[in-house]
Amino acid sequence: MQRFLPFAATSLLAMTLPLGLAAQNLSDPTVTQSPAQEEEPALLVADKIFITPERKLVAEGNVEAFQGNVKLSANRIVYDRESGELTLDGPVRIDQGGQTTVLAESAQLDNGLQNGLLVGARMVFEQQVQIASVQARRAGGRYTQFSKIAATSCHVCTDGRPPLWQIRARKVTHDSLERQLYFEGAQLRVLDVPVFYFPYLRLPDPTLERATGFLVPSIRTTSQLGTGVQVPYFFKIGDHKDLTLTPYLSSKTTTLGYRYRQAFVNGRIEINGAQTRDDIQPDQDRGYLFAEGWFDFKNDYRFTFDLQTTSDDSYLADYGLPDLDRLRSEVALERIKRDTAFRTSFIHYKTLRDSEDQDEIPSRIFDLNFQKRYFPTSVGGEVRVNVIAHAHERTSDEDVVGRDVARTTFDAEWLRSWTFATGLRADALFGASIDAFNIRHDSNFPTQETRTTPRAALTLRYPMTRREKSGATQFLEPIVQFGWTDVSDNDVPIDESTFQEFDEGNLLSLSRFPAEDRREDGATAAVGVNWARYGRGGWQALASVGQVFRADADPDFTLTSGLQGTSSDILLAGQLKTANGWSLAGRGILNGDLSFAKAELRGEWAKEGSAFTGSYIWLEPDPAENIEEAVSEVWLRGRYQVDQNWLTRAEARYDLNESEPIRLGLGVTYQNECVRVNMSVRRRFTSTSTIEPSTEFGFTVSLTGYALEGAGNTYKRTCS
Repeated sequence: MQRFLPFAATSLLAMTLPLGLAAQNLSDPTVTQSPAQEEEPALLVADKIFITPERKLVAEGNVEAFQGNVKLSANRIVYDRESGELTLDGPVRIDQGGQTTVLAESAQLDNGLQNGLLVGARMVFEQQVQIASVQARRAGGRYTQFSKIAATSCHVCTDGRPPLWQIRARKVTHDSLERQLYFEGAQLRVLDVPVFYFPYLRLPDPTLERATGFLVPSIRTTSQLGTGVQVPYFFKIGDHKDLTLTPYLSSKTTTLGYRYRQAFVNGRIEINGAQTRDDIQPDQDRGYLFAEGWFDFKNDYRFTFDLQTTSDDSYLADYGLPDLDRLRSEVALERIKRDTAFRTSFIHYKTLRDSEDQDEIPSRIFDLNFQKRYFPTSVGGEVRVNVIAHAHERTSDEDVVGRDVARTTFDAEWLRSWTFATGLRADALFGASIDAFNIRHDSNFPTQETRTTPRAALTLRYPMTRREKSGATQFLEPIVQFGWTDVSDNDVPIDESTFQEFDEGNLLSLSRFPAEDRREDGATAAVGVNWARYGRGGWQALASVGQVFRADADPDFTLTSGLQGTSSDILLAGQLKTANGWSLAGRGILNGDLSFAKAELRGEWAKEGSAFTGSYIWLEPDPAENIEEAVSEVWLRGRYQVDQNWLTRAEARYDLNESEPIRLGLGVTYQNECVRVNMSVRRRFTSTSTIEPSTEFGFTVSLTGYALEGAGNTYKRTCS
């Protein structure tokens, strides 16, 4: 008996492994049982084990058998060594690694353990999707055939009430090798009411993450395109690439969307696009193409690309795609190390704005940046050497409006810091730059120009901290900087530094222009104060105040930059965070008459699935920055989790200056353990010569567990 028991237990567990093939690894779907698993010892535990006079092994009472990650339990097991038949009396339960579970009232398998019959069988995938049948037959060690089945991922009540949805079928075959479910004579029922009939239906079992087939369809209604349906179809081309085609059909459009993805050993790519014929622009081919990806090369080099193109200016807005006003395509090569940084790129811009002429904007741009850091022991500190090359071209060759500029910059600077015993910190900077310009198609500037700019700065900081009796900590840091630059010649056009900002990031810069085509000149002084308070309960408060003074005013700064004149506007910035999820941040430039030239305020709150974000922006008119009228706008966006099933969403953008909305949107999502329903409505009020105001309605229904990953542990429906 002691010799016979391990053999019986091993044979018993061999039967269970084919039933669990749905949970096998994708990397080798043809293997039904690994050698390591075959060699694992089997264990049989029962209240009573004996051998009958007919030489049959019988295990009775709380029978459990284990091998690897497979567990079998039954009330009684009988093994006939001569015939090889195995009889199990239920309730029978077979678990494979927590992914697939087979339940039955009784089971009987024949010699070879490849074929058999399970009565009152039920298969459960991922503890969510279940298939219940009158009986199941095991064939060839690969297929399990269920008769008269009901399949669902909804919670099934024992009081006889039907689940929210289910698939009833005459027969279902589960292919454990391909991990597919084949339905014959299938009905989709909602609350036990037949909705659709399918003579044949194939679905991947829920343990298969990627499988060829239809994805969740959606219904989209817009005022311009009418009501249409989008039905995506997913093609699994291999383990590392796939293609999704999405036909979009309505009375006013015929569109085929596509997405291609592929992963490589050293990178990945993704291509999204669509081809369209519609009534908005009759007899014209429309569409868009977005492609992005990256590849890692030897010696830490990385190649990246991000390409964007569209057939016309209004296509993205018409089809609810990302609302862009310029398309930016870039191809770049970079290498970032601890003491060296290299990046070169080619960028192309295509404008979608009515106010811009494509031929007159810098649309082709080349950039190269190289930086090297040295740490000399003789003088201490750090030396940085930069080489920068930039060129931009317009497609127009007309004088002035077709101006093209190329620039090469060599820059070197030395930085060193000292911290004294009193706590005072001093930072010194000495540097110089050489800029060489080549200017074409503009008679107002010389063709060649070379500019030199030596510079120096001394920054003093005195950080202080104080701990309060409550346990909170305060931080105070006054800052003053004295700077000097000497620009040899500024007789070059301003193409890159047309938009200028004054903020905490450039308060201590010697040039507050965003690019090297323009540099500040003369002696300057900057003063500022940083303050912070960190409370014990998670409260945080931060504030910064700063101002810049210069010997001579710089006429190249715009009106709303806050940097005109010999003394700049006052920079104010602050942030507040609370322990209950609220945060508030603001920044503004306060001018001499105590009004703001620019201001921004942002608030945010997030807690337990709900969140709210709001922002306000104010800009004074500034023709130099193409702001003809004052801008005063509010953005609001939020979501609120009503309960575990209902989620609401809303967004709004409102123009306070014109007292009219720009965009509004509402959405509602219902989700439980087996279904997800999304409903949304959006309205765009703005219009241009190519874009009309439009309203869009969206509706999708997803049966989770098959097409989508379910969340059965979160959304539990009760039977009460």
